[in-house]
Amino acid sequence: MPISRVTLGLAIQLMVCAACSNGNDNDGTDNAKNPQTFAAQVALGQSVYGEYCAQCHGDSGQGTDKAPRVVGLDEGALPLNPPDTRKVRKEQFVTVADVANFVVMNMPANDPGSLSMREYLAVLAFDLKANGITLEQPLDMDLAETLTIPR
Repeated sequence: MPISRVTLGLAIQLMVCAACSNGNDNDGTDNAKNPQTFAAQVALGQSVYGEYCAQCHGDSGQGTDKAPRVVGLDEGALPLNPPDTRKVRKEQFVTVADVANFVVMNMPANDPGSLSMREYLAVLAFDLKANGITLEQPLDMDLAETLTIPR
């Protein structure tokens, strides 16, 4: 039976709560941990991307034989429907939250769910910026739900 968006959303929220209670993410009391601007979040995301994502997705997000491109929407990055050749992704990428849900559940490929939600969101902010999308505030899941991936 396929997982519904509601079920997946609840799973993500539980993971966020678990990360917060384990000290892997910010509870809102330490502003040094959560970037206060989109630019600061992008900078953090660039660092996290370089450490955990570039080895498969490429230094510039161009994709490799290990993983698809994540930068270059006009060149096929983050397509709406998963390509037939994809073994892991089965869901559509309509919103940034759809991408976030997939990434949290499946990345990094060698240790899914191992990053904090702050780190996942920072990587997504970095990818958004690399795709020419700038936000007025740091990316969070509520905002991600409202952002449709431009096609």
